[in-house]
Amino acid sequence: MRERPKAVTLTDAAAERVKALLAQRDAGFLRVGVKNGGCAGMEYTMDYVVEPDAADERVADKGVEIVLEAKALLFLLGSEIDYEIEALHAKFVFNNPNQTDACGCGESVTIVPVTEL
Repeated sequence: MRERPKAVTLTDAAAERVKALLAQRDAGFLRVGVKNGGCAGMEYTMDYVVEPDAADERVADKGVEIVLEAKALLFLLGSEIDYEIEALHAKFVFNNPNQTDACGCGESVTIVPVTEL
């Protein structure tokens, strides 16, 4: 049987940062999702959870396991999560093929859900 493709992937930098954050907070998982908001319509969310919800999608990549909110799955499919460190900030960055636009400040995005699998 062929392995099912991961819903999202992590870069090495993102995986290392997630590991460090989970260890620092003594949290079980990082939950990734989306919510309505911002001038472009949607915002990515990240929260610490002890246990995933039954409907959450569990994703293991590069030695770390994260969970995706069930309601966000079709918006996140195929995304790569990266972690960038620049002179004045460090942040997670979503390279999302479903993202069609972003606001000028970079805080919100327009995402079209996947319609074909």
